[in-house]
Amino acid sequence: MSLSFDRHRRLRQTAAIRAMVRETHLRVDDLIYPLFVVEGSGIRREVPSMPGVYHLSLDRLTEEIDEIAKLGIRAVMVFGVPDEKDEVGSQAYCETGIVQRAIRQIKAERSEMVVIADTCLCEYTSHGHCGVVENEQVLNDPSLELLVKTAVSQAQAGADIIAPSNMMDGFVAAIRHGLDEAGFENVPIMSYAIKYASAFYGPFRDAADSAPQFGDRKTYQMDPANRLEAFREAESDIKEGADFLMVKPALAYMDIIRDIKNRFPLPLVAYNVSGEYSMVKAAAQNGWIDEKSVVMEMLTGMKRAGADLIITYFAKDVARWLAE
Repeated sequence: MSLSFDRHRRLRQTAAIRAMVRETHLRVDDLIYPLFVVEGSGIRREVPSMPGVYHLSLDRLTEEIDEIAKLGIRAVMVFGVPDEKDEVGSQAYCETGIVQRAIRQIKAERSEMVVIADTCLCEYTSHGHCGVVENEQVLNDPSLELLVKTAVSQAQAGADIIAPSNMMDGFVAAIRHGLDEAGFENVPIMSYAIKYASAFYGPFRDAADSAPQFGDRKTYQMDPANRLEAFREAESDIKEGADFLMVKPALAYMDIIRDIKNRFPLPLVAYNVSGEYSMVKAAAQNGWIDEKSVVMEMLTGMKRAGADLIITYFAKDVARWLAE
């Protein structure tokens, strides 16, 4: 019997051949590791809903940064959890705020480390929203003024990249103008351009103590059902001066990552968020999945979808696995 068919398995015969023809590669240089810095001393406290992720006081930050650097991770994103909060989140833009002090410390100890500052107000406001609130409404334009102050203070502290995550209209334009006026025209903006009002953020709000005290964030974060809206958001941010675009979350939004990559030329960041992390950790701890295999497949999928960089709480684990 004579048959004619393609033999695709020829290129799968050995590990060496499979490696030769592999199309998508996950590298340690693709990884950004989030850090949660807190007031106090001697604190390295695990976040209950995020095994392996810690609140760190500044005196414990050095050992963490040293470990990150030794693993070959080149970039960190800094989140702050202040002791004091108020209606306008004043600790977000205070010269001696927790994030500003952390940035200075990291850059003093590891000048080569890329320090990305999350620029938002929710961790710092008593109401937990990402802007100025009046009659339980988040006001857009007054919020921009505070976000600009926050971005400039972070740049003054030495942040290499400003990453605004608030989803206010015009936030990139306002921050770009504010940075330029303050002499930081060379500091890039990594915009949380496409940030959905997602159920996957729960563990982060535990880590950052940033849950809203009333209502939700659906009036400023995007509806998970929407795709075309992502194009409008990305296009606006590019016009306003963004240097990177971000899609958040990543796992349930692979189609959006690919859409944005196909349409826009800027470097694209995927945020592998806390809920995605915690689900995998919980399943692994119960013995239901092989953590390493699942994480590597998941993050490789994000790269295959079009992400150039991945913010992930798995960064240290992945760096170790890649080194193996």
